Amino acid sequence: MRTTRRQFFIDSMLATVAVAAGCRSGTEIASQAPAYIPTSDRTVVQTLPGIPTTDGAGVRLTRVIGQPALRNLDPFVMLDRFHSDDPSAYIAGFPSHPHRGFETVTVMLDGRMQHRDSLGNSGVIQGGGSQWMTAGRGIIHSEMPVQEQGLMSGFQLWVNLPAKEKMCDPYYQDLGPEQLAESTLSSAGSKVRVISGRPNGLAGPVRERPTQPTLFTLTLEDDQPFALELPDEHVSFAFVYSGEIDFGPEAKTKTKTVRAGNLAVFSPGKRLRMRATNQRSAVLVGAAKPIREPIVQRGPFVMNTEAEIYRAIEDYRNGVLDKA
Repeated sequence: MRTTRRQFFIDSMLATVAVAAGCRSGTEIASQAPAYIPTSDRTVVQTLPGIPTTDGAGVRLTRVIGQPALRNLDPFVMLDRFHSDDPSAYIAGFPSHPHRGFETVTVMLDGRMQHRDSLGNSGVIQGGGSQWMTAGRGIIHSEMPVQEQGLMSGFQLWVNLPAKEKMCDPYYQDLGPEQLAESTLSSAGSKVRVISGRPNGLAGPVRERPTQPTLFTLTLEDDQPFALELPDEHVSFAFVYSGEIDFGPEAKTKTKTVRAGNLAVFSPGKRLRMRATNQRSAVLVGAAKPIREPIVQRGPFVMNTEAEIYRAIEDYRNGVLDKA
């Protein structure tokens, strides 16, 4: 948002006070309010398109994170975009398959998918809703379309778990559209819909997670900027799936325009700012605390060592992957 003249003078005054405080003794500083620290904006450090691939029983999709140009973005190990109104692109779905060691997140924009798993959970993920599933020590599930025609559109995101959590109990959250936190941002109808985290105080319904993830979709109907504060050390990305968006500080020399079908990866910083350029635009934004542990991924298993991968494969073959 553009800084007003009044805000400029207030900020300048606070900065002056902070400098003056730096000349006082340690005892004096401790008794004062925290010094003013200018907010640093995140900037785009990498952009890339996804690559076409297939998964499941032949579902056509675009792999964004997890491709050769971006194997992972700790703690995010995969991001897939699916979007088609051709039934042959999605009708075969994702029949029963195993997972261990991480969390799967489905963000449904349009369409309906039926989830079933080996723990007895079942639910329909519908347009505007989401699903957050912690595979933990192991789960076997399927996601199959509940439609024979029409648009199927959304995302599948994989979020890693730290070593101490990889063998935790599986957990499932079925989140209907009415359960996501939503806020209208402008008179033109711009909206934010929050799945996890608390961007600008709007709390998503996902329970507390080890990586402290923030995940939301944002639809911008005008050029009014949207900004949010993030922990400086959290990794962050944005995938533009409609229109085009400028990311970065208000100064034009530091912004980067990202068009639909592309991912932006950001530098560290305390604030992420975005603004639609000249058309209706939409974006998926994710941020989380990196785990900084070895990542060994083989198909549906994400562990820390090759030995743990072999154990997961054997457990699945022996029918005990999802057993305590």
